[in-house]
Amino acid sequence: MIRLLRTGVLLVVLALVAGACKFDGAYDLPLPGGPVSDDNSFQVTAEFQDILNVVPKSPVMVDDVTVGEVTDVERVGWHAEVTLRIKNDVDLPDNAVAEIRQVSLLGEKYVALEAPATGATGKLSEGDNIDLSDTGRNPEVEEVLGALSFLLSGGGVEQLGTITHELNAVMDGRTDRLRHLLGSLDDVVGTIDAQKDDILDAMDAVDHLTATLNGEKHTITSALDVMGPAVQVLAAQHDQLIAMLTSLDRLGAVGTRVIGRSKEDILKSLDHLQPLLQRLYEAGDKLAPGLNLLVSFPFPKEASEIVKGDYANTSIRADINLENIIPSGHDGGGLPPVIPDPAQTVDAVTRCLQSLDLQSKACQKVLDSVDLVKKLQQQCKRKKYDGNPVCTIVEALPGAGDGPLGGLLGGLTGGLLGRALIDGTPSPAPSPAALYGGTP
Repeated sequence: MIRLLRTGVLLVVLALVAGACKFDGAYDLPLPGGPVSDDNSFQVTAEFQDILNVVPKSPVMVDDVTVGEVTDVERVGWHAEVTLRIKNDVDLPDNAVAEIRQVSLLGEKYVALEAPATGATGKLSEGDNIDLSDTGRNPEVEEVLGALSFLLSGGGVEQLGTITHELNAVMDGRTDRLRHLLGSLDDVVGTIDAQKDDILDAMDAVDHLTATLNGEKHTITSALDVMGPAVQVLAAQHDQLIAMLTSLDRLGAVGTRVIGRSKEDILKSLDHLQPLLQRLYEAGDKLAPGLNLLVSFPFPKEASEIVKGDYANTSIRADINLENIIPSGHDGGGLPPVIPDPAQTVDAVTRCLQSLDLQSKACQKVLDSVDLVKKLQQQCKRKKYDGNPVCTIVEALPGAGDGPLGGLLGGLTGGLLGRALIDGTPSPAPSPAALYGGTP
């Protein structure tokens, strides 16, 4: 009896094991009427985040036409990998998309394959894989009903009614204005869309600026810290700044009034200045030599070339004997003075002054005569000869003071210096005959 019981238990266990083996391999059994055969198909894989209740032998469809079936479902990490077998005559791009759908509201699930909306490339073939980014699924009926239940039970149905009522109140009697608003809104959106590239460039520029400011955050913070005391000083001197600006406004008004009233006088002054500028222009090349001689006095301009890079000294010695100049008077030993012709004197001095050059022949003749030198000094004191190069040098000669003795010594010294300036060597003292025009 015990042996029979053991035999029965063993048979039951063997039956269960055999039944289990047959159940696990049921999907591998060839079923009649399959959509594809191994000889006329190719195999691809698809990654799904959620496959719902898709199982092997579930159909694969393209445009609601069965073109294959699911052959295997495996878990890979946190998502599922589904193996699909598809007919060879199916023409799909290499980047096809897959989605789990259902035939009807309570129908079976299937895998739908279709081309992407844009950018189809290549052809789907043996061994290809459809990534997670290209797969998806439709919402389940239970999910839709659950969301509807949440909306109806504790959701915003009453709020929807209030919103609908208020929208009707807003739109009532304002149809034309709302239509115009929608048209304007369409134009605005169109303009924004047309300037999309510019907006993106502006946003990129703002992003770059923000990055730059972020990189210079320490510098900006330091500048703001330093700016605080400056702002406090400006705030403390607010009244003074206002007063200064008010004074500047009054100054501007007064300046405008002064300029307006003195405009005529300024124009007249410019008109009076025009003849002077014209005379300077007419002087032309004669003005430059005179200025050059004035700058280099008492040395000629060639003196700068004597010793380049060093300095030079000049020493002038004049031996003056008053007996040769002043006659004896009582004993008759002196020679009577010769009185020159006034016309010839004035003419010679005038020619010298008109030459504007102390080294001219006319001025050489004047410098040879004490009387002509004295006359030249007298003429140079006249206002009309102010600025004359000859007078500028003559007035600067030593001993050219007032008084009889000063004039006499000045004339003699002027003659000596004049000859020195012309010849480059000091002249001997003039004889009485040279001074009075007679013979000893």
